[in-house]
Amino acid sequence: MNAFTLDPQAFLATLYQAAVQRALPLHNTAAWLPPPPKGRTLVLGAGKAGGAMAQAVEALWPADQPLSGLVITRYHHTPPRPAGLPARIEVVEAAHPVPDAAGLAASERILALTQGLTKDDLVLCLISGGGSSLLTLPAEGVSLQDKQRINRDLLHSGANITEMNCVRKHLSRIKGGRLAAACAPAQVVTLTISDVPGDDPSVIASGPTVCDHTTCADALAILQRYRIAVSAEVEAALLSGALETPKLGIAWHEQPVHLIATPQQSLEAAAQVARAAGLNAYVLSDEIEGESREVGKVHAALARASARGLGPFQKPCVILSGGETTVTVRAQAVGTVKGRGGRAGEFCLGLAEALQAQPGVWALAADTDGIDGSEDNAGARVAPDTLARAAALGLKPSAHLDRNDAYGFFEPLGDLVVTGPTFTNVNDFRALLVL
Repeated sequence: MNAFTLDPQAFLATLYQAAVQRALPLHNTAAWLPPPPKGRTLVLGAGKAGGAMAQAVEALWPADQPLSGLVITRYHHTPPRPAGLPARIEVVEAAHPVPDAAGLAASERILALTQGLTKDDLVLCLISGGGSSLLTLPAEGVSLQDKQRINRDLLHSGANITEMNCVRKHLSRIKGGRLAAACAPAQVVTLTISDVPGDDPSVIASGPTVCDHTTCADALAILQRYRIAVSAEVEAALLSGALETPKLGIAWHEQPVHLIATPQQSLEAAAQVARAAGLNAYVLSDEIEGESREVGKVHAALARASARGLGPFQKPCVILSGGETTVTVRAQAVGTVKGRGGRAGEFCLGLAEALQAQPGVWALAADTDGIDGSEDNAGARVAPDTLARAAALGLKPSAHLDRNDAYGFFEPLGDLVVTGPTFTNVNDFRALLVL
């Protein structure tokens, strides 16, 4: 295949699909399943890949061995059931990224299912990104409304995922290792799909089965840093340490946690496709954080240098990166139309502005779960003619960045990437093609 004859945007979409396919639960579960126990097997879990992970376990678990459980996933993220596959694990849908009553009710049921477990039983926990919102069980003195408001404020603050999940763990009765503690004395085996920079299991979905190394003091400092208000009761509980999470040294902390799919694996899968097409492929990192628009500008500088025959990346090439950037929502004047879009779209908007219509550079950025923020798109595309087409429609990148409205910029151009739910989640995917 001659890489120079490929349609650039179609090729970038192929790279995205390669990354997603590498992270699908059915492709990654078999090697990590433990043998059936003497007692029963209970499956519990939460995350945007939860429905697909549950189906993978149902397909792979011996038909003559008992299997039951409950998993929470995001609304519309339950994959179609394969013909002939019996349903043995219940899947409940709830809200993300802000929790709702459905998630609360399902989380209460999950905690109730841990009652009466014995040392002969196995609890198989299926954890993926999005679980922090979906697995919501507020700590004593914290209401669902408190959790919803604090979640919204965190999402708008510019806090990174580690900071957000530190707060979430300390305001929960089920996250930060508490689910595993509730399962004692049963064996707990956790299968995790990583969506966080560094693949730290204690951060993924706020680590419901992993001992926590952060403290109440850390959570309070984060709330203060981003000026997020909490009730006097919550502040007092954090100050006193009453909401502290389980720490290393308790009996169950060595229970196995397996990372079955990671962002780095997906980026490497995309790189292999690019190399097979005759392109140089460079993976910058799977741990890139920072403001989405600023990360876009840095990527633009790298691509512009490559297009001019400068820098370390030799064209024709693909430059790949992952991680989880952030969007700090800017305050707007009263009456201003609320901006739409997520971190992938804002990355593309910052990228397009900084590329300055550089010839020979195309890009795609999308969330691997198929949803960028709270909209219906996975991300967006950028081409050498993006700015010219935008100008013809009266669209100014700077104005859309000012109101965090990447969706409103790319939708009229027909440059939104829309995939629907992918049933997995290994965080951001970014690919720049330089020819």
